[in-house]
Amino acid sequence: MIRYHDHAVKLVGGKPKPAAATEKAAREKTIAYRILRAHNVSGDAEKLRLRFDALVSHDITYVGIVQTARASGLTEFPVPYAMTNCHNSLCAVGGTINEDDHVFGLSAAKKYGGIYVPANLSVIHSYAREELAGCGKMILGSDSHTRYGALGTLAIGEGGPELVKQLLKNTYDIAAPEVVLCYVTGKPRRGVGPHDVALALVKEAFAENRAKNKVLEFVGPGIKHLPVDFRNGVDVMTTETTCLSSIWETDGEIANYYRTHGRPADFQTLAPEEGAYYDAMITIELDKVECMIALPFHPSNAYPIHEFLERADELLAKVEAEAAEQFPRAKPNLRGKIQPDGVHADQGIIAGCAGGLFDNIVEASEILSGGSIGNGAFSLSVYPTSVPVSLALTKVEATETLIRAGAVIKPSFCGPCFGAGDVPANNGLSIRHTTRNFPNREGSKPGEGQIATVALMDARSIAATAANGGRITAATDVLYRKTRIKYRYDRSAYEKRCYNGFGKADPSVELVFGPNIADWPKIDKLSDNLLVELSAVIRDPVTTTDELIPSGETSSYRSNPLRLAEFALSRRAPDYVGRSKAVAKAEDARKSGEAPEALKALLGRVGNADELLKTTHYGSCVFANKPGDGSAREQAASSQRVLGGAANICYEYATKRYRSNCINWGILPFTLPAGAAFPYEVGDHVYIPGVRAVVESKADTLRAVVLKQDGSKEEITLNLPPLTEDEREILLEGCLMNYYAAHAGK
Repeated sequence: MIRYHDHAVKLVGGKPKPAAATEKAAREKTIAYRILRAHNVSGDAEKLRLRFDALVSHDITYVGIVQTARASGLTEFPVPYAMTNCHNSLCAVGGTINEDDHVFGLSAAKKYGGIYVPANLSVIHSYAREELAGCGKMILGSDSHTRYGALGTLAIGEGGPELVKQLLKNTYDIAAPEVVLCYVTGKPRRGVGPHDVALALVKEAFAENRAKNKVLEFVGPGIKHLPVDFRNGVDVMTTETTCLSSIWETDGEIANYYRTHGRPADFQTLAPEEGAYYDAMITIELDKVECMIALPFHPSNAYPIHEFLERADELLAKVEAEAAEQFPRAKPNLRGKIQPDGVHADQGIIAGCAGGLFDNIVEASEILSGGSIGNGAFSLSVYPTSVPVSLALTKVEATETLIRAGAVIKPSFCGPCFGAGDVPANNGLSIRHTTRNFPNREGSKPGEGQIATVALMDARSIAATAANGGRITAATDVLYRKTRIKYRYDRSAYEKRCYNGFGKADPSVELVFGPNIADWPKIDKLSDNLLVELSAVIRDPVTTTDELIPSGETSSYRSNPLRLAEFALSRRAPDYVGRSKAVAKAEDARKSGEAPEALKALLGRVGNADELLKTTHYGSCVFANKPGDGSAREQAASSQRVLGGAANICYEYATKRYRSNCINWGILPFTLPAGAAFPYEVGDHVYIPGVRAVVESKADTLRAVVLKQDGSKEEITLNLPPLTEDEREILLEGCLMNYYAAHAGK
């Protein structure tokens, strides 16, 4: 059982006890704060300016990062920066762009002194764990699942612009975060795996923003019962709680991990000090956790498998209703998966930074040993997380066992995690040990009337399901021999194929540009006044970054900002791109002195149109209740910006990383006062007078006017929650690149 406790605690004799607010200073005794303080260069205990020990990104993001840094004055990488290629699409969508990006990455590693990991050698987080993590270190990654806390590394996933800041020797700026104690007791039952614990944790912590932007610190007697892979599998999923980061106490298991990986000096014992203070607590009783399933369309939509099977018709009906509401053209039929003998899935996937770990796959092979997935519709694919893991699985014969059972072994690739691999058939149900089950993460296109769905399960229950021909089965319900097989790390593939040029930058190397690698378009400074059209209005409780810029085949255009932007909000608001382009065209005409009559008329409703045309930027705007859950990739914000997006309006941002991405791309991150109505629709306009002065003055509240399509207008209040000095200046300059250009030579 996993339970959230909304009160402060302190550790006394290794056990949590109630604490008073007056004891907050004892946060300094947590593992998290000791690491944060060691990396803070601000000298201010409340306003942190962090520098990281290493950076990681993959091929969806590193071209844009290097291009932005290059435009901002980059000369060499100041810390180890690993560019992996685990998000390659393995298809010809976009022509040669896939490999063009890889060639660019290798040339950038040589020019600036970076680390280049070729395609299919490792997924991003496996390489970081194996080669970069270290106790007491901090790592920043451009993927949201940058989590290496189980290895004693405080890691944060953010958008590319934050990595650009680090590459230019600047800082990652945050307010001192709250810390939540995750107190672990007990020992998991046979058949219960890390994804079961993780899904139960996400279900409990995601609710009511319990972990949002906080650090989860894992402590307690139960940790000693968890192998390293189990810890890593839980840790990587903390991203789905919307927490800032995670950290675990370390022990002999972690010491052995670093010895096995040839880096014993990177181990140190990490533990909270006596009296350490935590702002809240989550208790994790491992012995009470059951095999779990997370139903579409979020990892927090989780239930014990036994409960799900008892309530299958009711629960699947809810998912169908949600799908029908979001995607009117699609005709989901999940209840059709219910058969007399149970609920049947069509596909099983064990993959990525969460699922493709050695222990997961070994135990899946033990469950399937001597069995068969059958020759029906159900299929099983297994993606080891790295070549070293794949090699180890081959040596212990786990690979052979799985192949004999009918599984297909595939390379190290994040495809199933972002909609570019093993796309199910229309109305297919895929059970996956991967990180997310958002709509379209499996590759379907609901806007075109097709839909498939993903339910998350642990590798053990997926194997048990596969052994029963696709009938969903909890691993605790099958008998199998579980053994602890020692993992032996062999980095020879990395030594032979990876390029490690850290500290060896060569300015003479020319970057290699493919035809789809394009520079960022020019972005203007913030104007005196702002007029925005509501080009998309989304009233779903939460809007994910996958909705703002879909994953999958769109990643083939990842290095061409304008072509990628064509897909912005294509699933949720198909007319958004056209509307934004029309607004951008009108803005271009305004700047050339030939403003359209419609724009003049709008400005004439709030003042002297001729005067306002000189000082008022015209842009597009997205309204959503709570945008930004999900991926850290900055394209969710940059695509809005290159289409002419000037502002977002919402009640709150789902994650810090999306809000930061908006700011770094010059999108004003407005929020509404709690409880304020926003009954406005696509095509209405919002006029914000004196917006530049508001940002300059550090005001956090401003008045705006809504110009409705029926000719009426209404005043509203917008909030601009606290900004750092750098964030404020970035918004004034128009974007991060402009900010660095303005500071060149200073």
